[in-house]
Amino acid sequence: MKFFTSPRTPNPRRVAMFMAEKGLGNIEHVSIDLLSGAHRSAEYLQKNPFGRLPALELDDGRVLCETRAICTWLEGYAPEPNLMGEGFDERAFIEMTDRRIELHLFLGIANCVRHTHPGLAMLEQPQFADFGASQGEKMRETARWLDGVLATQPFVAGQRFTIADITAFCALEFGRGLMKFRPGAEGMEHLQAWRDRIAERPSAAAPY
Repeated sequence: MKFFTSPRTPNPRRVAMFMAEKGLGNIEHVSIDLLSGAHRSAEYLQKNPFGRLPALELDDGRVLCETRAICTWLEGYAPEPNLMGEGFDERAFIEMTDRRIELHLFLGIANCVRHTHPGLAMLEQPQFADFGASQGEKMRETARWLDGVLATQPFVAGQRFTIADITAFCALEFGRGLMKFRPGAEGMEHLQAWRDRIAERPSAAAPY
């Protein structure tokens, strides 16, 4: 298998962290340089016509795209440790939490960065600075909600580590780098403590 990824990008990091938690260290990584436009090359567009990352090329030649879909496939390929739920009930509640994090925290950070950071102007044309700034404020509403959740439970979706923790951690790390967002500095002590605990997991340092 081949994992198409790009340095310093949050969605490929989500998959890389998921693979690391599964102990899947034998999947080949193929780095695609976004800033040079390699994701728009004819060769890569044959694999993913949307020109997005990540992508996972399976041994039979099929290419699976979209972060959540890739993780779903990997969950079936390597069932342990379970990261997406045992049984329909737990799976549904973990997916609900993961989607909330993805749509209201992760996407808000991504939109803020893509529309306000000058270094990403070539990837986001046109940039809308006011929209980006408003997304930065909206994502803080979700961060404060998550801070409250983590005041009552050890992990994002409950009592154990799941894909929802991976999504939230990669979102915060992206915001940490390009938005300089530090939850603890804005009164979100529980979210900061959780982030610091997750950062100690070996998978948090997985190459991507």
